[in-house]
Amino acid sequence: MSKLVIVGTVAFDAIETPFGKTDKILGGAATYIGLSASQFNVDTAIVSVAGGDFPQEYIDLLSNKNIDLSGLEIVKEGKTFFWSGKYHNDMNSRDTLITELNTLADFNPVVPDHYKDAEIVMLGNLHPLVQQSVLNQMTKKPKLAILDTMDFWMDCALEDLHAVIKNVDVITINDEEARQLTGEYSLVVAAKKIHAMGPTYVVIKKGEHGALLFHNNEVFYAPALPLEEVFDPTGAGDTFAGGFAGYLVKTDDISFENMKKAVIYGSMLASFCVEKFGTERMQNLTSAETHKRLLEFKALTQFEIELT
Repeated sequence: MSKLVIVGTVAFDAIETPFGKTDKILGGAATYIGLSASQFNVDTAIVSVAGGDFPQEYIDLLSNKNIDLSGLEIVKEGKTFFWSGKYHNDMNSRDTLITELNTLADFNPVVPDHYKDAEIVMLGNLHPLVQQSVLNQMTKKPKLAILDTMDFWMDCALEDLHAVIKNVDVITINDEEARQLTGEYSLVVAAKKIHAMGPTYVVIKKGEHGALLFHNNEVFYAPALPLEEVFDPTGAGDTFAGGFAGYLVKTDDISFENMKKAVIYGSMLASFCVEKFGTERMQNLTSAETHKRLLEFKALTQFEIELT
C-alpha cells in the first residue's frame, strides 16, 4: 500500500462566527488533512509538534483513525500552537485575534524512518524552510509532493517559498494568494506563471465558489456544493487537501484525469467540514454520508446537451 506523509500543525483554535463561538478546540492543518485523508483508509503519518497541554483524547482520536503519530513530537514542558479568529458576516474574510506559536516556534520535523519512502508527501502550511527540510529527509523522491502555503509566507519568506515551490509537483493555494504570488489578476495567467515556478499541477481554491485544477493548457473546475448553512470555514482548505491527497494515495494514480476526481473528493469532504465548528463534523463522518454527497455533486455537475 502507498504511504502518505502529512506535515503541518496540530493546534488549539478558538473560533467566532456569526453562528456562535468556541473555547479552545482541536485544530491545525495536519489535523484537518489527516482526518480527511483517513476517509480512504490509507497508510498515513502526521509529522508535527504539540505541547504537554495537548489532551490524550485528541491523540487517541487521531490514532483511532489509523493515523501514525510516531512523528508527533510532544514537548512536555511546552504549550501547543494556538490560533484565535473571528469571521465576518460573509464568512469569506476573518480577523486573526491571537497567534501563539509556542512549541511551533522551534519545530524541526523528523520524518519516521518507515515513512521516508512515502509515495505522496503533503506539506501543510508551515514555514517554507520547514517544508523543504521534510523533502530533504525522504530517502527517495516522492511520486507526488503537494504544497500548501499562504499569504503570510509570501510577505515574510518569499525567497524561501520560491525555493521549495521549485521542488514540488502540486501547489494548492486560494485565489487571492495566487494573485499575490504572481501579480496577475487572471487566475489562468496566474496558474501559468506558477507552472513556470516548478509545479506540474496548480490547484486554486475559491472557497464557496469551488476549485480549479490547472495542468499545462488543461483546466478543470469543481464547484462547491451549495449549502444551507456554513457554520465555520476554518480548516476547509486543509480538508480539501486531505481529500485530494488521500484519494490519490488510495488509487495510486497521479494522472490529470484522476486528479480531477481527487479535486471532487476534496471539495466533497470540505463541504462537510464547514457544517460544524472545528473538526467536529469530520470526526464521525461515515462512508454512507460521503457516498450520498458524491451523488449530489454528480447531479450538480452532470448534464446532457445536444450539439447542433
